[in-house]
Order: sequence, then C-alpha cells, then structure tokens
Amino acid sequence: MKHTISTLGSHSALDVSEGAKQEGFNTLVVAQRGREKTYLGPYKTRKRETGGVTKEIGVVDELLLVNKFSEMVLPQNIDFLNKRNAIFVPNRSFAVYVGYEAIEKQFTIPVFGNKYLLRAEERDAPKNQYYLMEKAGMRTPKKFKSPKDIDRLCIVKVSEAKRTYERAFFLARSYEEYKERSEALVKSGKTTEEQLSKATVEEYIVGSHFNLNFFYSPVHEELELLGLDTRRQTNIDGYLRMPADVQLELLKMQQPSTIEVGHIACTMRESLLDQCFEIGEKFVRAVQKEYKDGIIGPFALQGAFIEDNGEKFTCFDISLRMPGSPGTRFTPYSGYLFRESVSFGRRIAMEVKDAEKKKMVDRITT
Repeated sequence: MKHTISTLGSHSALDVSEGAKQEGFNTLVVAQRGREKTYLGPYKTRKRETGGVTKEIGVVDELLLVNKFSEMVLPQNIDFLNKRNAIFVPNRSFAVYVGYEAIEKQFTIPVFGNKYLLRAEERDAPKNQYYLMEKAGMRTPKKFKSPKDIDRLCIVKVSEAKRTYERAFFLARSYEEYKERSEALVKSGKTTEEQLSKATVEEYIVGSHFNLNFFYSPVHEELELLGLDTRRQTNIDGYLRMPADVQLELLKMQQPSTIEVGHIACTMRESLLDQCFEIGEKFVRAVQKEYKDGIIGPFALQGAFIEDNGEKFTCFDISLRMPGSPGTRFTPYSGYLFRESVSFGRRIAMEVKDAEKKKMVDRITT
C-alpha cells in the first residue's frame, strides 16, 4: 500500500502537502477544530476547469479533525492514520501541542526524521542544542551562568508566561538593566519568575542574520543546503523602521518583542558557502555520535556572520525538524543541486520515494 504523507495543520503543513502532491503521494492534514478552514477550504484538493481544461487544484486530500492537537495520540486517531499507511512529518507545532513524551511513547505512526531529537531544541533538555553545538565545535555566543555576570550587551532568552513556546526575549547591558527590564516583564504578565530562572543569558551577536536550512539524506548519505532565510518578528520590525528618537520614546512604554510571524528568503556571498557546509557537516557528525539514528532530513542553523578577520558564522539557535519558511525554494541553492527549485516539502517526499525503492523506509523514520 502506498504511503500517505501527513502532518499537523499548522506551521508548514501546506509546504509538506504541496511537495508530497508533486511527487505523487496522497496527503492528510491533522487539523484542530477552529483552525481547519485553510485546509478544508482554499487548499483542499478538487477538480476545477481553468482555461477550458479540467485539472486538480489544491494540495490537501484528506483532513483528520480533532478537538485538540494532543488528541492525535488517541487510539482511534492512530488507527485512522495507520489505515492510510501514513508517514508523519513533524513541525514545531507538533512538538509544542502534542508534547515530547506523547510523541516518543504514544505516537506510533512512523515519523519522518528522528523524533527523539525534537526535544533537543529546548534549552533545558539534556543533550540539547547547546550541548550539540559544543560537541560540533561550532562558534557560539558567550554564555553567562548568572545575570549578575553581564558585562556587555546580552540577550536574555526567556519564554512567555502563558505561551511558553513563544519568546519574551529582551536585551540588557548590565545586571541593573537586567533587573529593571525583567521586573517590568513580570509585572506586565509577559513572563514569570519561574521562566526567568530557566532563561539563557548570552552575548548579543551584532552581525548579519541568516538561517542555514539544510537537509541530510540518509538514503544518499549527503548533506544538502536547500535555502536561506531570515525572520520577520513582532514588534521589533516596527521599531527598526522608526527614527532613533521615536524608538527611545516608545521604549519607555513598550519593550520590543521578537515573536516570529514570517520569513524573508535571502542569498549570501558565494565565497561563504564552503564555511556553511563545513559547519553543517560538523553538526551532522556530532549528532550521529550523540543520538541513535542521528539527523534525518531537515534542520536549520540560525546565526549571524560577524566581522572577525573575515566573515565568520556564529550559531545561536538550531531547529531540528521541518522549517517554517516555505520561501526557501525561491533561493537558488536547491536549483544548483537539482537544476530546479525544490521545496522542503518536496525534498521530504523525494526522500520517501527513494527510500521506498531501496527498501530503506525504516532508515528515514522513527
């Protein structure tokens, strides 16, 4: 029975579904009630006559509707996916709403990628992204064990009070500034003392920001750079469009926030590509040593190029699953490899197809 490519209806579901359709797979999206319109309406597959020709449009073949995403692990929903021979593509929303314990112990559907690596994105997890960066020998920002040690411009990576998966990040140049800004965030309800106690304090990197979006293929044993992007964030993007005096006045009333709302596809100078591949390959080798099954499929190294005797990439965050930036296909890097632009959704479907032919599906799923 042919596999169905499935994913959770948020974050990157359309990218996954469109790529799967291009490679001839049926698609299934697990959607939450109240958030299903996009998948049930505009992008549902259907026949339509256009220019005198009847053709199929849309990318979502079937919907599994649940009251809450966490219900995905209920036996009846697992059975629903099993009957369709589903391979499930994880994204950040899957990790956030379903939870690592449920994903690892209750979600028995084959997951494309290494599902046991998803929790490494959390900064307080064992063998987390910082641990892996260190093992890979990557350039990273200086970390501070205590806010009292702050002696330069730092970013405090703290979670929101209610939506703990969202950012309440802020900048501080001293312990006094840290206290002032953290107390204001707690007072406003944006974060909590508990979240602050788990926050990471690190040097703020002044440089040109890039997300290096890679794909590691176990079938072909090859690392691929599929695209680059940078982020659109609220409300920091608005601050950056104001004159400095207006920014300073507004800061008295409201701190900038860095919640991700979109991405911008971008390119980099070609002479920097060797460095990117070297960093990516080091990271793949480090993960292979630390985690059974290693890296499978998409991951991103998020950082900035800084001027340090030539431009050097400093990595400050890593994502270990499907990226949320569908625009990477409009950068030229996948075209350099495949001679056509390939999205992450399609690249995953290509890997599934190749694995089916070589009887290696167990090698690309966990």
